Amino acid sequence: MAEKSYVELKAAIEEATLIDAHAHNVVAVDSSLPFVKCFSEADGDALAFAPHSLSFKRGLKELGELYGCGSTLSEIELHRKQSGLESISKTCFGAARISALLIDDGIEFDKNHEIEWHKSYVPIVGRILRIERWAEQILDQGTPDASTWVLDKFTEIFVGRLKSYPFQESFCFVLCRKREQAHLQYTLGGFLSNRVFTVAATLVGLKSIAAYRSGLEIDTTVSNKAAEEGLRAVLSGGKPVRITNKSFIDYVFTRSLEVAQSFNLPVQIHTGFGDKDLDLRLANPLHLRAVLEDERFSKCRIVLLHASYPFSKEASYLASVYQQVYLDFGLAIPKLSVHGMISSVKELLELAPVKKVMFSTDGYAFPETFYLGAKRAREVIFSVLRDACEDGDLSVPEAVEAANDIFFQNALQFYKINTSSSSSNGKMANSHNVGKIGLTAPPSDVTFVRVFWVDTSGQCRCRAVPKKRFHDVITKNGLGLTFASMGMSSFSDGPAVETKLTGVGEIRLIPDLSTQRRVPWTKKEEMVLADMHVKPGEPWDYCPREALRRVLKVLKDEFNLEINAGFENEFFMFKEKEGTWVPFDSTPYCSAAAFDAASPILHEVYEALVSLGVAVEQIHAEAGKGQYELALKHASCFRAADNLIFTREVIKAVARKHGLLATFLPKYSLEDIGSGSHVHLSLWQNGVNVFMGASGTGRHGMSKVGEEFMAGVLHHLPAILAFTAPHPNSYDRIQPDTWSGAYQCWGKENREAPLRTACPPGVPDGIVSNFEIKAFDGCANPYLGLASIVAAGVDGLRSHLPLPDPIDTNPSDLEGKLHRLPTSLSGSLEALEKDDIFKDLIGEKLLVAVKGVRKAEIDYYSKNNNSYKDLIYKY
Repeated sequence: MAEKSYVELKAAIEEATLIDAHAHNVVAVDSSLPFVKCFSEADGDALAFAPHSLSFKRGLKELGELYGCGSTLSEIELHRKQSGLESISKTCFGAARISALLIDDGIEFDKNHEIEWHKSYVPIVGRILRIERWAEQILDQGTPDASTWVLDKFTEIFVGRLKSYPFQESFCFVLCRKREQAHLQYTLGGFLSNRVFTVAATLVGLKSIAAYRSGLEIDTTVSNKAAEEGLRAVLSGGKPVRITNKSFIDYVFTRSLEVAQSFNLPVQIHTGFGDKDLDLRLANPLHLRAVLEDERFSKCRIVLLHASYPFSKEASYLASVYQQVYLDFGLAIPKLSVHGMISSVKELLELAPVKKVMFSTDGYAFPETFYLGAKRAREVIFSVLRDACEDGDLSVPEAVEAANDIFFQNALQFYKINTSSSSSNGKMANSHNVGKIGLTAPPSDVTFVRVFWVDTSGQCRCRAVPKKRFHDVITKNGLGLTFASMGMSSFSDGPAVETKLTGVGEIRLIPDLSTQRRVPWTKKEEMVLADMHVKPGEPWDYCPREALRRVLKVLKDEFNLEINAGFENEFFMFKEKEGTWVPFDSTPYCSAAAFDAASPILHEVYEALVSLGVAVEQIHAEAGKGQYELALKHASCFRAADNLIFTREVIKAVARKHGLLATFLPKYSLEDIGSGSHVHLSLWQNGVNVFMGASGTGRHGMSKVGEEFMAGVLHHLPAILAFTAPHPNSYDRIQPDTWSGAYQCWGKENREAPLRTACPPGVPDGIVSNFEIKAFDGCANPYLGLASIVAAGVDGLRSHLPLPDPIDTNPSDLEGKLHRLPTSLSGSLEALEKDDIFKDLIGEKLLVAVKGVRKAEIDYYSKNNNSYKDLIYKY
């Protein structure tokens, strides 16, 4: 079988923002509901065995990783208590990346939060109305005239209120504004009720839990007489009313289907497993045959919840032969074992069309259930779709489309969500926009959207656009920007002469909607990264993001390789003292006291990054005064660059909130150590790290392609520095004996070498999983820096460059035997002028702009020696 690459599929799934089509309310932190219920459907004495389930053990580990704490139940509970519900919710919903949440609020947990509460964490929230609970509430409230209930009066009020509920035929995210609680009075039978009903959210669909009460063998022809007798039997049980009589349940179910059919509302039906109140034998969806065969309801859209587990095959069959039947796998994921989750979804897809299978978390009570449901769904869907590709059922592009359908498009269509996509075919603009609802679903409390770009000098700039204009105009036509913007330097907001860019001419900043995020450090704002186009759909030659895309495409097309990257961010924090900025503290490397001092800030930074989907691996105090390092988990090369921009912005913004100044400047003081932005790189093919050598092969623990790629980077490193160490100040940092890599060499775990191969914990001894480039700093535009590295690696692969022997000692001890890397920006610029490979791979026009900005900065800072001190405000 031909090998396939699953990196695109994995990236599409990992980066997807989700529509969670079935969930329940979160409870207050002091609710009596035990947290162990997060992992189990059990109650009472049976709950004592929950900690011995596979789901429980896996869940604790995943939550420990998310929170950065221990992974025991007591440690997780302590973290929840110390953090508070707001922080926990922000972390969990942010990491889950749920854009729309449909809540069945018919479960009454202790201290439920109202539906409105959830809108603080998810942009769009709709209500799923549980019909049995709706009927019980009506019966509990009594008739408007205090008379005895009869079936006709119940029907009049039940159907009347249902029809008067504020739902729309299309739950339109464009037009739907966040509703404040409104009050609805109803007139029924000429009687004006004095009862007031609170409307918390737009009604999106109905739901039945008949499986819990009397089973799914619904009689849609139940007689009025049987229903009347059933009503009397229900009322005889007293209040609060609990409906269990089968005839009355069948009657309520049938009347609800009639309303759903009339108003084109979908209906969710609980099928399969649940808590012990349910008779599993009666929860088999095959019992719904009478409903599905009833011609009155042939157009009523029905979704079978919970993968109908353990009746997943039966559900798959029904979805394949009945056009109105759809499937939802929430609860089966994440409650089953890994094998169980994968098997259940595979069974759903055995017969059911992919267009009929939908994601939900079935999250409830605890924000963690939403995170775990989303996390495991991504893992399971990737596994299932990858296997489908391996079996020949799907191509990789078809699998990416299937992921889009399952996580986003199917719910979009089923629940009549209208996003008014700018794409003519209803799909997202690109594969990495899978499930990105931000295009036309602005939360109503958002005032501005910040549009970010990074210029040639490495400065991140932005414009803020009112949300309505962003969604109505900017997403389609872009934002105007002068040509001069890519010619600006760190000392001037005018273009450098030799860039050949002037104030004549304008481009369009086109938002990359896959990067649209809620700004975590302030309220009422979103942010998005932008591409530079001559006109929408036509990339500008000077666009740094496009340059990285081009060279990554070469790597993929010629060698079937992708590259992952992970950045280590070193930065200083300063506090104000007597009108000047001084180091935040003076503690040593990895000092616990330093971490304690900055703990509130670092916690806020971490939580903000988690909410943006940026994974943090570790944080520690560095050796400089007031210096810290935050290491990010590796991601696909392009996403790693995006993550670096978000990380820099988060750190600087959170520091400002606390009255501090954070800077990534390579050398803010000649009397202290410097800050780098070291990047770790690895090569991947078909989802496998192919930078690593096989055990017993290769001289250095690397594969042949790994050696050739790294040899290309090492060979072109002097020229690469013009991109990765792009400022005159960068070279004050790159000095011998400072762990910054001053000589043109590489080493195994040699932190004095600019290129270091790494064998992190968990990798077999002697095998290399990645290599680190130390000569990369916070002034670098990450897209240009990574593009130059990949271009050099491509040349290494094309030319089969040999990798010289590693240096296993301090390179400065070998002075005279090793080439010194450029000691100034002038030296790296000279190397770039002599190096021809970048012209073709990065683009000649962009290269002219890069060289022009570098020359201008060399000239300016050579004449203004102390001006570098002002750069702490820019980097």
